Amino acid sequence: MRPVQALRKFTRRDRVLEFLTKPLPPDVDVSHNVILYLDDLNKSFDGFKVIDNLNLYIETGELRCIIGPNGAGKSTMMDIITGKTRPDSGQAWFGQRLDLLRMDEPEIAEAGIGRKFQKPTVFENLSVFQNLELAMAQDKRVWPLLAARLTGEQRDLIEEVMHLIGLQALSAEPAGKLSHGQKQWLEIGMLLMQKPALLLVDEPVAGMTHQEMERTAELLTSLAGKHSVVVVEHDMDFVRSIARKVTVLHQGSVLAEGSMAEVQNDPRVVEVYLGG
Repeated sequence: MRPVQALRKFTRRDRVLEFLTKPLPPDVDVSHNVILYLDDLNKSFDGFKVIDNLNLYIETGELRCIIGPNGAGKSTMMDIITGKTRPDSGQAWFGQRLDLLRMDEPEIAEAGIGRKFQKPTVFENLSVFQNLELAMAQDKRVWPLLAARLTGEQRDLIEEVMHLIGLQALSAEPAGKLSHGQKQWLEIGMLLMQKPALLLVDEPVAGMTHQEMERTAELLTSLAGKHSVVVVEHDMDFVRSIARKVTVLHQGSVLAEGSMAEVQNDPRVVEVYLGG
């Protein structure tokens, strides 16, 4: 690693440690095991309010599904959590100690929040193994990575993740030859290589076969407990297959929250989303 890169790495970690030592404001509730705390968030674009007094609390190890019509604010909410977008007002805390609104995107990723977008982004000319290796490395340039020697612990981690995502038999295959679903699993695996505490997963089963959807459901449910997982999805059959707790967003705020049975029988949810 070059000295400048090492200094940048140290600075990010140092800032995260600095945030951890600061006292929480008195209005942040830490009485529960909450890993993500969003309170009274607001965000407008060109006068249009996309996020409207949004309150959301995710517990450690929880699997939460977020549903809602287009324009409900789901993507903007995830942009705020990951530092891509700054809210106009409100609070966003991670792990009850990190003020996300004072951190930039790399610092938030360093702190343990990983985000998977709808379209998989993998290195198609590299093998499955090399993709996972690259995701783990601090020096993200390809050739220095390929010239580096893995430790036994690093190799064990790659093998563990390949087994978890079901691609161990395709270890040497170029990622470009994988099916759409397999690329989605590989990208989830690439995030897992960074050992995130919180995973944000955006529409993971779009374009998948039924068999791939079933395998994705197994994968995401297996992650809960060790990781906190937030899944944004439109496919209601898939949501029913994994949902433990569901949050329904509408016009930038929480419309309903509870089990799948509770929200799908809520007249407000039926009117604005499920009945459409």
